[in-house]
Amino acid sequence: MAATLGLGSAQFGGDYGISNTRGRVSEDEVRQILELAADCKILNIDAAHYDGDVERILGRCWPFPSPFKPQLRTLRLEKGLDWLESRLRRSVDHMGLVRAHSALIDCAEDLMGPNGDALWARLEKLKGEGLISKIGISATHADQPVLLARRFKPDIMQVPASILDQRLVRNGDIETLAGLGVEVQIRSVFLQGLLFLPREALPANLIPIGPHLSRVRRIMMESGADPLHAALSFALNLPGVSMVIVGVTSAAELRAIVAASERKAPRINYEAMALNDDVALDPQMWFADLGEQAARRLVRVA
Repeated sequence: MAATLGLGSAQFGGDYGISNTRGRVSEDEVRQILELAADCKILNIDAAHYDGDVERILGRCWPFPSPFKPQLRTLRLEKGLDWLESRLRRSVDHMGLVRAHSALIDCAEDLMGPNGDALWARLEKLKGEGLISKIGISATHADQPVLLARRFKPDIMQVPASILDQRLVRNGDIETLAGLGVEVQIRSVFLQGLLFLPREALPANLIPIGPHLSRVRRIMMESGADPLHAALSFALNLPGVSMVIVGVTSAAELRAIVAASERKAPRINYEAMALNDDVALDPQMWFADLGEQAARRLVRVA
C-alpha cells in the first residue's frame, strides 16, 4: 500500500529550500494551505522549533478544534532535560493545543551521548502523561537509524530519501525499520528543491553534479514523467514507508503535489538517478568553503 502524505512547515517560518523563490509564506497563504490540507486529509504537520516562529503561526492559522496531528522536535540537550521538557510543553501551548500527536528527537547525536538514555526516558514520561502520543527520532544516513531503532524502540523514525539520495533504500535500512514495527517517515524527497533547480542556477559546490541532474531529467522526460510526479511516485511507493513529508509555499503547490500523488506511477529507471556525492547529499555543504577538496572532488553516480 502506498504511503500517505504529511505536511512540513519549514516554509511557514522562513525562506527554506534552494529553489524557493517566494520566500517565507504569508499567514493568509498558510491558512489556505492548511484548509486544503484538511480537505485532502493531509493531517500530519511536521513542526520544528528552529523554523522561525512556526509553532505560533500554526496556532494562529489552523481552525479550532484542529483536525491536525502536529509533530514536534526537541531542542539540543545543552540546557538540560528539564529545560528541554519545558520547551516541548511551550511548543504545544504555542500551537493552542493541550497535546501533540508526536515528538521526535531532532538530533540523534543527543541519544548517542552520555545522557541519551535519560533523554529517551524523559520523552517516554511525557508520552505516559499524555502530552504526546508517539515518540521517535529524526535521523540521517550517518546516524545508523537501524541501530538507533533497535536500541530505543521508537514509534517513529524519520529519515531522508529521494530519487537522488537512495542510500537508505539501497542498504535496506528503510525496510528493516518497518520490519521492526517502526512507522517510517521520509523527508527531503525533493532534496530541498534541488531536483527543480535549473542547471545554470546551481551554486558552485553543486556544479559538478550538473551533468547528472541533466541526465536525471532526460530519463524522466523519456519516461513521460515530470520531476514532481517522478519524485513523489518514488517516495510514496517505497516498501516500508508509511508517510512522505512534503513542504510547500502555496496552496497551488500543495494542490499540484496531491494531483501528482494520485497519478499512476511511471515506469522509470529510478536506480539510474541515484547520486553518490557527499557534498550534494548534504545541504549543509552546498555553500560551505570546501577549500582544496573542491579541486580534488569527483562525483560518482550509480
